[in-house]
Order: sequence, then structure tokens, then C-alpha cells
Amino acid sequence: MMGTDKQSRMREYYEFVFHLALLLFFGNQALAQIRYAIPEEVREGTVVGNVAKDLGLEITSLTERRLRVVSGTKETLFEVNQDNGALHIHKKIDRELLCHGSGACLLELKILVENPLEMHHIVVEITDVNDHSPSFPEREQIFEIAEHTLPGKRFKLHTARDPDAGVNSIRTYTLTSNEHFEVDIRQSDEDKIPFLVLKKSLDREKKNKHTLLVTAVDGGKPPKSGTLNVSIIVLDSNDNRPMFSQEIYQIEIQENIPVGTLICKMNATDPDEGINGEIEYSLGKTLEKKVYDIFELDKLTGEIKVKGMVDYEENDVYKLDVEASDKGAPPLTGECRVVIKILDVNDNPPEIEMTSLSNTVSEDSKLGTVISLLSVTDKDSGVNGKIISNINSNVPFELKPSYKENIYSVVTKEFLNREQVSHYEITIKATDCGEPPLSTFKTLNIRISDVNDNSPFFSQNPIEFYLVENNVVGISVFSVSATDNDLNNNAAISYQIVRERSQHDITSFLNINSETGDILALKIFDFESLKTFQFQVVATDSGIPSLSSNVTVHVFILDQNDNAPVILYPVSSNGSAEGVEEIPRNVNAGHLVTKVRAYDADIGYNGWLLFSLQEVTAHSLFGLDRYTGQIRTLRSFTETDEAEHKLLILVKDNGNVSLSATATVVVKLVEPREAFAAADVKSATKDDEDNNVTFYLMITLGSVSTLFLISIIVLIAMQCSKSTDCTSKYLQETNYDGTLCHSIQYRSGDKRYMLVGPRMSIGSTIVPGSHANTLVLPDRRGTSTEVNVVCRRSTHRRVSNIIG
Repeated sequence: MMGTDKQSRMREYYEFVFHLALLLFFGNQALAQIRYAIPEEVREGTVVGNVAKDLGLEITSLTERRLRVVSGTKETLFEVNQDNGALHIHKKIDRELLCHGSGACLLELKILVENPLEMHHIVVEITDVNDHSPSFPEREQIFEIAEHTLPGKRFKLHTARDPDAGVNSIRTYTLTSNEHFEVDIRQSDEDKIPFLVLKKSLDREKKNKHTLLVTAVDGGKPPKSGTLNVSIIVLDSNDNRPMFSQEIYQIEIQENIPVGTLICKMNATDPDEGINGEIEYSLGKTLEKKVYDIFELDKLTGEIKVKGMVDYEENDVYKLDVEASDKGAPPLTGECRVVIKILDVNDNPPEIEMTSLSNTVSEDSKLGTVISLLSVTDKDSGVNGKIISNINSNVPFELKPSYKENIYSVVTKEFLNREQVSHYEITIKATDCGEPPLSTFKTLNIRISDVNDNSPFFSQNPIEFYLVENNVVGISVFSVSATDNDLNNNAAISYQIVRERSQHDITSFLNINSETGDILALKIFDFESLKTFQFQVVATDSGIPSLSSNVTVHVFILDQNDNAPVILYPVSSNGSAEGVEEIPRNVNAGHLVTKVRAYDADIGYNGWLLFSLQEVTAHSLFGLDRYTGQIRTLRSFTETDEAEHKLLILVKDNGNVSLSATATVVVKLVEPREAFAAADVKSATKDDEDNNVTFYLMITLGSVSTLFLISIIVLIAMQCSKSTDCTSKYLQETNYDGTLCHSIQYRSGDKRYMLVGPRMSIGSTIVPGSHANTLVLPDRRGTSTEVNVVCRRSTHRRVSNIIG
């Protein structure tokens, strides 16, 4: 017993040195974590510690920040109270089921806190409670011992098992008091192996059977124990037992070794002869059950083969007790231990555990924004368990390692733009360093949410519209449209006209549909009063804050034939134009009798006037020029010709629906002397009338020309702001034909337009959709293939020509 106490003290000393070494080696790492200790088998709800307090978290923010335990196992053993931050037992813990062996039972918990995202690691040590009694695999063990067996003979007893660890494990074995036997304990690794030692020779004639009681006692307070009944039958004969070459055999094999592989062949010898020297092998009866499922021993040859799958991750070492027994009577047995060490093979790929915060990230996220957390593990060990992780796709995200190995956060490394890429698939690859390496892939789908970072834009700026005069009030005359690359409200556009605070603001007569951009006219536009104007429209999205952009709208009024010709001569009176002309009888053919003069406020074809004779007393005497309105004699007069002739002249324009006016000219034939006398009288009267007509005509033409000139100047200024090639002028023509004709040139974009007069050259070009009074004028700086436009009978000549 003194030897047993000495061994116990030595074991306690080694344990103290071992724990001291662990403290010195892992001390720095322990300081980085919070560590709790709690006994096993405590009831549910028992508080382990206050995590929030130890982590320095505010109690009032725990619910909002979602303090919780992230469990990597199927069973949740711990929970955190979000009201006070206390870590408590969620399910009753059995240390023996959770941790095998006598080492420290440590559980590493991940504590996750959001807003902002934090992850903490705490360690909970499950301390052992003496809740198991030592137990033997069998209730009784029988030994057959020859009577001539010498004292000191050792017989291996069944080893008791106690799932508890540390001081609560088996401490010693005791034997009922007797004179022949005692118990000796051999320390093998962490096991205590009891042996029954013969201390005094047996005498079968005195007593052929001995009954003993072996008790296994653990170190708990109070201690618990288990008993084994030992029966000893005293025999004669066979006095040599089989012997192995060594007590302990060390073998190394790789995991996943094929079933049926021979790993070791045992060889024991017995110096006895005959059946006393014949040996049979067997595995010890006190091994764990899974050992019998994985290995098998041939009782005759001693070969140990693999019977089941060997997994390093399940168990990295197996200890087999092998017995060799002869066939003597009684048989003798020798024993040895075979230690099989399993070598790791890279047969487990890494595992990626993803803790995703959100699958949506705003496109205005800052660099380094955390979008997900992940941890990577590998069941293999050594190099096979070393993991290299990276993002295996070209995305604006990267893995950022944390202070603890194999813990990463997925963060943004570039600025995001939803309009370019709205969705990302982040493929995370984890590869171990084994041979061959194994990899695992994990895909994280991220959607980019929209931010109002794009202003509405117009595809064309400025915009040009053509509006025919005399439009219908209250209907849409044209429309503007803008687009926005954003989504939803950020792309919902409303339109508004920019109003000017001026007395002549034309936009006061316009209204816009804020949703569609349709622009309505609130007044009727008159080309003769207004030929062009411009305004601005602002498009604003519905984002917060909203963004906007402007577009300039140029509107050109197109002429309609809404003005009838006005007869300038003969002078109108009482609603009709009528004049009397006296000519001598002796005039020759081709004599100019008079000229009918007319004016049309419209332009282009609408203002191009043609003259025709509607009624005449003698068709052979007078002729009317269709374009100039000149009345000339067709032949000389005879004595038989009447003295007075009446001519009804029709003047009409060239509009689609032409408008007209009539004038009556009475021609009187007089003798030459009378004609000269009448001419003198009439000349004086006519001078007075012509002076009045000229005065009013000049006032009218001056007013029209002034308005027209102002419009042209405004148009030149607008067009020259866009191009230095802008020109605006009247086309001059020396061949006056008697019709007052307007001609306007202006530039729009890369085209030049002219509103033409009554006649065009053959080479002039009509713009499609221009109501037949607008011509395209090619740039004179262009190539020789450009079309020339000429208004041959221009309307701009001196007023004296019109009057005279």
C-alpha cells in the first residue's frame, strides 16, 4: 500500500507540473478570451456568467443589437438572456457524452452582436462531477492457478471503467483481506491496471478454491466504488505461461486503410511441450466495444487485421490488450498491449459556415463595409487542416481576416454602381493544404439597392418643335420626355415649365402635364404676330434628395393660309376695288393700260398671288399678265370698238385652300386730244390720291417690316448662339413681278430653312412635312452637289416700285 500512495503522490505532482505548463503556454491566448467554468449536470436555466457585462456591452442596447449565441452544433446548450446579458444553461449537460477522456472539457462559443457587427469568442469549461461509479465489464472473474505456482505470480484483473475525469476517476483498487493474494496497480498512460499478485504459495489439498472481492474506488468526495467477484481455482500441472517478445507494441497505420489489411502479427512462445505449449490468441475482454468492430485477431495465427473503417477524426489511437493462452491444464496466459496510432489522411474538405447579415447592399456603401461573416473549419489536422480562403470571382468584394484564424468578414473593396451591375454572386473558395488539396465553394448572392445618384436626362438638348399657327386651344401640341437610370421613386420624373417674370412671358400661355411631359397651348398662335419663341422645361425625379435637369425648347410657328389677298390698286371704296383708266384710241398693241397691285400677309406659297381675268367685254382687246397684274392692249383700236370696257380681275393666293379678292377696272377710249386734257386733270387728282395711298401704304409696310425685322434679329441671335454659320436675310430679286412676297431664312441644327415667296427655281427642295412653304437651303460652303434655292420673283423691292 505504501507503493500505491507513493505512486499517487507522484501522479499528483506530474499533474501540477502539466497544468502549470499549460498555463504558461496558453496564458497569452487565454487573456484574449472570456472563460467560464461550470459543473456538469446543473439544472437548465443556471447562469454561467454575464456576457454583456464582461464584454462591456450596454444592457439597454442588447435587444436592439440582437445579442445571441451562434451555435455550430445541432444542439443549443447555451442561450443569452437579451434583457440582462446573462449566459445560462439551455439544456442539461453531460460531460461524459460531450467530452471523452480525462482532459479539460472546453466549449468555445461564438457571441454575435449586430449594429455594429461584432463577434466575440468565449470558452466554457465543463467541470466534472462525480456522477458515475466505477464498474467492471463482468461481475465475476475466474482464475485457475496451479498449486505449485511460485509467490509473486501476477494475474491481470478486469480493469474497471469510470467515465468521470480527473480526481473523480478511479484512484485505487482494494482486495478483501487474505493470506495468499494482494492487489498491485500498474500505471499505463492514463489507465490504472489492477493485477492479482500471489504472495504465498497455494495448497490444493488444504483449499482448492478461493473467493475474493476486488473493489475499485474513485477519488470523488464522497468516493464511489464498484466490485468484482474473483474466484481462484487451484490446479496442478502446466507451470509455464506464453511470453511475448515485448510488453507494448507500437504500430502506425493511415486512416481509411482498406478493410482486411494485415497490420500486425503477434508471436508468443511457451517452453512447455505438447498441448501445454500450444498457444491461442485473443483480445482482452475489457476493451471498448468499437475496438472489436474495427479490428479482429486470428486466434491461431495471431494476425491482427482491419475489420471496419478507420477514421482519424473519430479516434486517433487505439490500445489493444492481446492475450496468449496455452492449452495446458490449467492454461497459462501471457499478455501484451498493442498501441495502434492512426495517421491523418486529407479526406475531409473544408467547411464554410456563413453568417450573412443581409443580401442587400446599398450602392453608396463606403469602402470596407461588412456584408457578411464566415468561419472556415477542417476536421483534418496538421497540414491537412490548414486552410487558405479567397474569393474566387471578379467582384468588388474581398475577404478580411479577423484576429482569430479562419474567421473572415466579407467587405467592399470598390465603390458600387447599381446602374452598371445590380447583382453579384460572390463565390468563396476554401482549400486545405493536403495532398491532394480539397476545396469547398460557397456562393453568396448580393443585390445592390438603388440610390438616387442619377439626374434625369434628355436625349436631345435643345429640342426643336414646329407648330402650325391657328392651333386648337387646350390640346397637346408637343411633348418632352426625359429618362432616369435609377429605379422606382428615384426614376419617377415630373416636368415643369420654367416661368419667366416678365411682361411678355410666352410660357404663361403654355401648360405642361407634370407626369407625361405633354405641353398644352392655352392660346392660339398667329404666325404673322409671333414666328418663334423658346422656353425651358425642368425634369425632376422623386428621390430624396431629388435631382433635376433642364432642356431648352425652341418652337417655330409655321404659316397657314389664313389671310386673303388685299387689293392695293385700284383703291378699295365701299367694300369693292374699282378704278377707271382712260387711254387714247391711237395706242398700239402692247400698250400698258394699268397694273393691278395686291398684297398678302401670308408668306411662301400662301402669299404667292396670281391674277386672272374673270370678265371682260372684249377678249381680243386686253390681256392680263398672270404674275405681274399688268393690263396691256392686245391690238390697236378701230372705229368700231366700243368706247368703254369693263374688266373684272380675280387675285388669289396659292394656299392649299386658296383665298381671293376681286378688282374692277373700267377702260375708256378717248380721242388723243381729250386724253391729254383729261390726263392733265386726272394727273393732278391722282397725284393727291397717290400721295395719300402712298402715305398709308408706307405706314403699313413700315410696321410689318419692323415686326418682321425684329423677329429675324431674334432668330439670328438664337441660331448664331449655336453656330457661327447662322445667316438671316431677305433674298433680293431685281425682277419685280407686282406681288409683295416674304422670304425668311434661318438655321436649325445642321439644316437651313427658308420660307419662300411666290416662285422657286427648279433646283429648290421642299422639306417633307413643311406645309409646302418651307425650303431646305444647303450651306453655301458645302460641295458642288448641294442644291441651290432661288426665289426668282422676290418680294423685296423698293416701295416705290410697288406703288408705281
